[in-house]
Order: sequence, then C-alpha cells, then structure tokens
Amino acid sequence: MRIVLAQLEDMKAEDNVTIDLSGKTSIGDYMVVTSGRSNVHVAAIADNVVKSLKAAGVTGIRVEGLRQGDWVLIDAGDVIVHVFRPEVRNFYSLEKMWQAANTDGQRPS
Repeated sequence: MRIVLAQLEDMKAEDNVTIDLSGKTSIGDYMVVTSGRSNVHVAAIADNVVKSLKAAGVTGIRVEGLRQGDWVLIDAGDVIVHVFRPEVRNFYSLEKMWQAANTDGQRPS
C-alpha cells in the first residue's frame, strides 16, 4: 500500500481515494481509486505503480487497460488500484459504490 501511494504522489495522480475492503470482500484488503489528466498520464501512473511493485518483489500482478489509458486496473493481490481519466471515473463512480456498500452493510455484486 505504501508503494502504491508513494508512486501516485510522485506521478501527480489526482483525487486519490483509499477504500478499506478488509473483512468486506475477498477481492483484496484495499482499493485505491485515482485519476490522471489524460490517457498518457493514466498509462504512465499505472506503469510506474506496476514497476515499483515488481521492484519491491510483488508477484502475480495483473493489469488491464494499459494500452487504452482510459481506465487501468492493477490487481496486486491485497491492493487493487483503479487509475481513470476524470470523465471515465465520474461515469463509473466506483468509490461511491464501494463507500455506499461499506455504510449500509451490503456488498456490491
């Protein structure tokens, strides 16, 4: 988690939101949702996060959407990172969905 947050700060990612998933779902312990200013910025943020995780010895990292750069999903096991362009993030509203699920006791499907 520290590696992810440090890279997001270094890469000037915007509007970082961390959601604690521990005990709420089996997909991971934390979800981080953030934004990049453009497709290139989104891809660069995601690429640097993945490189830093690999350099730290994290294995089994899965990445989706890196080529398009609209929305990149990084599954690093316990930490899931979503990097969006702002318009795409607004459309999907993932953090709102998960935060609502955390307050009403129900899990998103």
